[in-house]
Amino acid sequence: MPLYAYRCKDCADFEIQAPMGQVREAVPCPGCGAPARRRFTAPNLSRSSSSAYRLIESTARTASEPAVVSSPGTGRRSAGTGITRNPLHQKLPRPD
Repeated sequence: MPLYAYRCKDCADFEIQAPMGQVREAVPCPGCGAPARRRFTAPNLSRSSSSAYRLIESTARTASEPAVVSSPGTGRRSAGTGITRNPLHQKLPRPD
């Protein structure tokens, strides 16, 4: 069921969950009981199944909870990994 946002003039905004066909323009405020009018908001579309959302969520999590590494990785670099054989890269400027 979708969430609908309402605004009370005396209290804060609140949301209720209701079936689409039964949504009302005004409902009583849960705080004071005064009529609260429905307000329009952007749709809350779920992206929880996408890999992009998981990446964004994990990146945001690392800002406050960074992963602690005790030692560098075990992978070794070979001596020739910094040289490219792509002919398009030959036209790029080279550092002195």
